[in-house]
Amino acid sequence: MTPTDGGLMAMLINFAPIIIIGVMGYLLLVRPQMKQAKAHREMISGLKRNDTVVLSNGMVGKVTRVENDEAMVEIAQGVNVRVIKAMITQVRDRTGVAANDTKTISKA
Repeated sequence: MTPTDGGLMAMLINFAPIIIIGVMGYLLLVRPQMKQAKAHREMISGLKRNDTVVLSNGMVGKVTRVENDEAMVEIAQGVNVRVIKAMITQVRDRTGVAANDTKTISKA
């Protein structure tokens, strides 16, 4: 068999780098992105009232109400905004009170 013969083994050797690059692309790019998207979906589905969240624009707030696709987030005392749940990037503290929370309940 000479090198000019177009056998099956020669074709496999020619396509091996393309196949290896495809497999490495999947392992290095696609798979981690799918894993991260799954973790984000689970985080959003577990969202509940009084969770401290970070929005995609950098605002930090506390969830006051959760609906199907939206959540109501308190970003300042008495200021509530409607947020699409997919725009929540991080849940910082699940139902915990912040250390620097100075709200006091006064009995009048």
